[in-house]
Amino acid sequence: MAIGDPDLNLLVALRALLEEANVTRAGERIGMGQSTMSSALARLRTVFQDELLVRIGRDYELTPLAHQLLPQVQLTLPLVAQALGQKEPFQPELTQRRFGIQLTDYAAIELRPVFGIVVAAGDGLAFDLRRLPTEPTAAGRDLLSNDFIVTVPGIGIEAPSFELFRDEYVVVADRDNPLVADGSITLEDFLASPHIRCDFGRAHLTPAERRMRELDLRPEVRVATSTLLSIPPIVIGTDLIGVVPRRLVERSGTTTVAVPTPFPTVELVERLWWHPAHGHDPAHAWFRDTIAAVVGSGALGTAP
Repeated sequence: MAIGDPDLNLLVALRALLEEANVTRAGERIGMGQSTMSSALARLRTVFQDELLVRIGRDYELTPLAHQLLPQVQLTLPLVAQALGQKEPFQPELTQRRFGIQLTDYAAIELRPVFGIVVAAGDGLAFDLRRLPTEPTAAGRDLLSNDFIVTVPGIGIEAPSFELFRDEYVVVADRDNPLVADGSITLEDFLASPHIRCDFGRAHLTPAERRMRELDLRPEVRVATSTLLSIPPIVIGTDLIGVVPRRLVERSGTTTVAVPTPFPTVELVERLWWHPAHGHDPAHAWFRDTIAAVVGSGALGTAP
């Protein structure tokens, strides 16, 4: 990308320097010689009154201010280019980019095909997978501080999104639990059994939990965990039961069973959400297109 105004060229240099964390690689990426890139870094240090890059041995590391600047520059530069009628081509094989995603461990496993494709597309592409917040927060702020959030509708997020996959909630139990011997469980046995529940905090109730509250069903929770993945292994050899997505049980092996919930089935719909400000980021758009292609192929949310 080439922008005539020297100050905008400096912005291009800033993004390359922060993403590459290396003067030589940044210069090669945008077609600047090392001496020119070093001069640009010197000017940027004067502008921001900060070192931005500090040498640690043979490598460079970003300063705290540089870490704060990087996502802002990644959002701003594509908007400037668009305003000038220019578009920076995205080259995944040449890009240094970590995509921050808030999601559950269950959703992360279902997204394995996406991670594989993206990591294979470029050595500089990586992910930071983060837990959903346990306390109510401003969804807009969470969407700005992350590239994406993967979660269900109905929790107050208003932003662009598209559907990733669907699943259904089931009751998981040990395969030898007599209460599910006939492939089902009565509502009476369901409420009388000790339960294990994944506690996502006050910010997130699963659709199944919202339905149980609507029906005033109050099972006795004897074990609380912070991860959905731990529920099937924990019920093995116990009288504990839990309500989890079906594919989570199918992926856990043959020592547990999944039976229908004794209350009206609730469908689980996982969606990919992002802030509108990310819309013109080429890397962000490429990731969205990549995951949409995977969704379209039917590779997400398939049984093992």
